[in-house]
Amino acid sequence: MDQRRSAAHRSKRRQTAADQAERRSQHRRPPPATATSTTTTTALSSGYFTVELAMVFVCVTASLVLLPLVLPPLPPPPSLLLVVPVCLLAVLVAMAFVPLDAQSNVVGSSCL
Repeated sequence: MDQRRSAAHRSKRRQTAADQAERRSQHRRPPPATATSTTTTTALSSGYFTVELAMVFVCVTASLVLLPLVLPPLPPPPSLLLVVPVCLLAVLVAMAFVPLDAQSNVVGSSCL
């Protein structure tokens, strides 16, 4: 009886090992394609960055480079406006060190 169970167990183990090997072979990536212009165009359009998005990046970069050369210099902002980023930073630092739930950090005992 034990021999039958162990034989069945071994055959089941072999089947699961074969299934795992088959799954691994299905998940493998295909070999890389040869570097041609069609594959690079396909890679650009099928990935994260499309051709339209690349054109937007080029236009934004060109405007950031060329507009400061064309536009006249701006006057400095009022000094009170320069305090805004400093206040924002102070608020963020304070929020970073304040506990999320102040009720759970109370030290002492309750009389209830």
